[in-house]
Amino acid sequence: MTATTHEIVIEAQGLKRRFGAVEAVRDISLTIMRGEIFGLVGADGAGKTTIMRLLAGVLRPDAGAIRVAGVDVVAEPKRVRSELSYMPQRFGLYEDLTVAENIFFYSELFSVSPRERRARTGQLLEAAGLAPFQRRLAGQLSGGMKQKLGLVCALIHTPRVLLLDEPTTGVDPVSRRDFWAILYNLRESGVTILLSTAYMDEAERCSRVALLQAGQIRSCDTPSRLKQAMPGALLDVVADDPGAANQALKDAPGVLGLLLMGDRVHVRVDDAGRRSPELRARLAERAIAHTEITTIEPGIEDVFVALLEPDGAA
Repeated sequence: MTATTHEIVIEAQGLKRRFGAVEAVRDISLTIMRGEIFGLVGADGAGKTTIMRLLAGVLRPDAGAIRVAGVDVVAEPKRVRSELSYMPQRFGLYEDLTVAENIFFYSELFSVSPRERRARTGQLLEAAGLAPFQRRLAGQLSGGMKQKLGLVCALIHTPRVLLLDEPTTGVDPVSRRDFWAILYNLRESGVTILLSTAYMDEAERCSRVALLQAGQIRSCDTPSRLKQAMPGALLDVVADDPGAANQALKDAPGVLGLLLMGDRVHVRVDDAGRRSPELRARLAERAIAHTEITTIEPGIEDVFVALLEPDGAA
């Protein structure tokens, strides 16, 4: 059960932003509901950070309109800051201050009353697993603990909207799991979360995902619907030499795209039933040992790669 409702909390229409000759954001429109975890997925330079900064009021768009929590961000960028928290890739923790001192600093910055600060600090530290480390210098924390402290500081003033720019990049798997547990709890309380991520497993956890390329949204839907909409079928080819298998299958009839995945190759084909035996024969002709070829459900990464193909239409 989630706290998602039909209340629109983030609405952007026709956003455009240039940096010199580079069109970083090209006619982006988004509508995000209360309680959603909405993911932005794209390669470096796709426009994820620029979109975040536009929504936070840090950047002004060259064109377009933005409303966050009922506030016109273009007209009143300072007013919206009481309604949201923006956690950039390098959040501004002070490494020579302790965990508790960093939280105190941000509570003062957001004019949080002493009574509310005490209550919120205890709750957030407990949720983040940082309660035993209040006196530790932020500079002595692990990468995952720093990210969780950054999230605590971002939440100290109880924002309605949370903008997170690749918050778990470089964080260990256990800390990533803990971080997502906090996000799920926030969603249940009605906080709207927009995050960008480089991890496809995290994209799968979002309510909806926008796949970005060159400043444009190529596709936007729930993870399950995005996967269902991918053209063709996906075959999982496990081989002793996956690189050789990838080369051998690249130009095979009916192959729409390939993605090398460790000891296997994901092969997108037009017809799984017809192409499976053909691919087996092709690998055998080239003396490439393979253990199995099976039809599998695509992941978000497969969908994204399909979009990047010249004929991609997922």
